[in-house]
Amino acid sequence: MTSILVASQTKTNNQEPLVSIYWDSQNVPFTEKNAKLLVSFANLQGRLIGVKVYYNSTCIDMAYVKENLENFGFVGVDVPCPLKNSADNQLMADYLEDIHGNQPPDVAIIVSGDGDFKKLVLNQKKLNKQAIVVAQRGNVKQNLKIVADDFRFLDELPNLVSNKAVIQKDGKLPYITYDDAVACLIEAIQTAASKGKRTTYSIIASLMSHSQGFPNYKGGSTICKPDGTKFTRFKKFVDAVVKDGKIKLQNEEMLLV
Repeated sequence: MTSILVASQTKTNNQEPLVSIYWDSQNVPFTEKNAKLLVSFANLQGRLIGVKVYYNSTCIDMAYVKENLENFGFVGVDVPCPLKNSADNQLMADYLEDIHGNQPPDVAIIVSGDGDFKKLVLNQKKLNKQAIVVAQRGNVKQNLKIVADDFRFLDELPNLVSNKAVIQKDGKLPYITYDDAVACLIEAIQTAASKGKRTTYSIIASLMSHSQGFPNYKGGSTICKPDGTKFTRFKKFVDAVVKDGKIKLQNEEMLLV
């Protein structure tokens, strides 16, 4: 098996943020599929410089982890100690060593939903660096989720990775992020108002489609939500923006708040 980590490091750019993954495999299962997804996700954040996977070799279900780590080019950290939080403590100790080492990560991806890693996230942010948490649904502590700079459920990664990996022939991504779409919408409302036009759905949608500042907008279905899915209709996007308090509707026209 070709090392997916080595393959990812062939695209080096000294200007890119350095990314490290710290993976609690007792909290989030270590599989080939998950490994490839996390490497692809990490490459979207910058240059991946290392993956450390924490496991307990005394546990029967950790056999796959122990046998396959080298195939992926990952660093395995065996923590056979039966004491509670021993693996968590080792992960945090390694992170602190890395952050004060010769090549500190600008982005730390913590693959776990364990609330014990809240201190790690806060430390990373205190250093003006980014902390991303990836966890399984139903197995994540709220106190960890709310402090992360970015939080993703593991099952969101396939859509997120595929959406950002597919490039159009003109080099532009075939989607627009939700935040950019909101900015495009506000710009369209301001343009319509300055020209004395009504701000109805059809007029605003047309102005957005011709925006020079946001050329990736090609209709409501090209708007990518934070969870990686897309809106099916322009009206549903507008409803979401209204719910977020960015605009309001009055007599079927959009108004800035």
